[in-house]
Amino acid sequence: MSSRIVRSCWCPVLLAAALTACSREPQQSAPAAAATPARGGSLVVSLRSEPATFNRFVNGGNSSATDAITQLTQATLIRVNRATGAIEPALADRWTTSPDGRTFTLSLRDGIVFSDGAPFTSDDVVFSFAVAYDPKVASVLAAALEVRDKPLQVTAPDARTVVVTLPAPFTPGLALLDNLPILPKHQLQAAYAAGRFQDAWNVSTPPGSIAGLGPFVLTQYDPGQRLTFTRNPHYWRKDSSGTPLPYLDSISMEIVGSQDAEILRMQAGSIDLMAQADLRPQDYASLKPLARQGSITLDELGPGVDPNMLWFNLTPQAGARPGKAFLQRAEFRQAVSYAVDRDAIVSSVYLGEATPIDGPISPGNKTWYSSQAPRYPHDVARAKALLARIGLSDRNGDGMLEDASGRPVRFTILTQANHIRGRVATVLQEQLRQVGIGVDVAALDPRSMFQRFAAGDYDAMYYGFQASSLDPGNNLDFWLSSGAAHVWNPGQQQPATAWERQIDDLMQQQIAAPSLAERQRIFAQVQKVFGENLPAIYLVAPNIAIAMSGRVGGAQPSLIDPKVLWASDRLFLRR
Repeated sequence: MSSRIVRSCWCPVLLAAALTACSREPQQSAPAAAATPARGGSLVVSLRSEPATFNRFVNGGNSSATDAITQLTQATLIRVNRATGAIEPALADRWTTSPDGRTFTLSLRDGIVFSDGAPFTSDDVVFSFAVAYDPKVASVLAAALEVRDKPLQVTAPDARTVVVTLPAPFTPGLALLDNLPILPKHQLQAAYAAGRFQDAWNVSTPPGSIAGLGPFVLTQYDPGQRLTFTRNPHYWRKDSSGTPLPYLDSISMEIVGSQDAEILRMQAGSIDLMAQADLRPQDYASLKPLARQGSITLDELGPGVDPNMLWFNLTPQAGARPGKAFLQRAEFRQAVSYAVDRDAIVSSVYLGEATPIDGPISPGNKTWYSSQAPRYPHDVARAKALLARIGLSDRNGDGMLEDASGRPVRFTILTQANHIRGRVATVLQEQLRQVGIGVDVAALDPRSMFQRFAAGDYDAMYYGFQASSLDPGNNLDFWLSSGAAHVWNPGQQQPATAWERQIDDLMQQQIAAPSLAERQRIFAQVQKVFGENLPAIYLVAPNIAIAMSGRVGGAQPSLIDPKVLWASDRLFLRR
């Protein structure tokens, strides 16, 4: 599934947040004294999975580990600051914008070299875009670098200048460039020309031979155990006092098989932070005593921006299945949303560490959250009335609903096994039974879920994706009917419904609107239309808390992944 919206095992990364997201300022449960950054030392970071490739451009089947490696070893033309939302100079130190806002002329920093000492030039930028857009490569990054499904035009007038032209008006503009790690053409040109780019930088590649422009170099990989990163001696950033970055000598990334094991190691003090940094509710409770003692810090960031969702299969083939026509009705989905007791889910499943929500934009994304979007308070009577309106009633007196043909009103939710999502689905099963809807829960591994999704063989799914952009203009694959991440009915040639056509039109207006206020106004309309038709039902946004060893300094936690490692060059050891 290609997407410019989310990051998970299903979708590629889009790291293009353009505006700040936190609903409140981060809170530390055990504030540490301010420390002056010092160079030296090593941090231990846990990682829950093995990398399938070191090459972020290709689909390795498990993006989380590859994403973490890329954050440490590669760099982009500009960077979106995950803590503030500001667009910052990176490999390009300045730029100008054309009057129509569609052409950007970027000046590359002088004197930058890759970690192997080879010069960085505009040729590397043009090469990176060419690889990303090449259909033979089928890069997972391509969709994240398009505007209205068209690629950017990239030219290089000279070795230090890159000109990027958007194919259509697009207000987020340069934020797109944060999606593309710049590759070393001198290392990868031969593989690309020979049609072997997909195999380049695979996990059998000697780690020390992979060149990058990031703060660290991958110097050792022990499968099943750890990845070791050491300071890139040619890294180009310095702090405000002129001290070369990164501060750390090295990062050891330990491969830990489960989140339970991660927490045990955090409690024992054998890891400093987690690459997939946010905590489960039970983790937060177990770590609070250590935070009070000062051995760890807990940063509370407020409601997350990547909530799970219950979406329904609204494809034409699903609508033709006998006995499932009710799933296609907006009234049915509205009834489900009214039947859900979100507060009960917060208290019973999330131990109070979540915020009830009614739509895809949580209060954590305060720039784009609309308080005017439809709300669905727990209301069993209203749910039953909506169900009766579309002909679903208890015809045989057994307490459960049947349709006009006497068939039970029943559907199956696919969700992830051994995950909090499965617990939520079980609660949903009981809550919907209270209004006469029968629900079966099938807990599967993510790969099996994806196979069922790709085949269209499901009624509904309860799953979530890691948010990778706060700006809805960067999430068009979700909002547009033609998008691959329009999960309830992806990749439509033409909008299947009038309300989807309305959202398509609104989103095209939204990405071209000249001001933030106008974009917010239009997107509030989008949320209203979405909330009235409910192709996906949202329940809660888990409150995000990030745990780190007390010796970690310089962290700038963010709601957007990677929540800590995005600024790894600023991390240091407190003395």
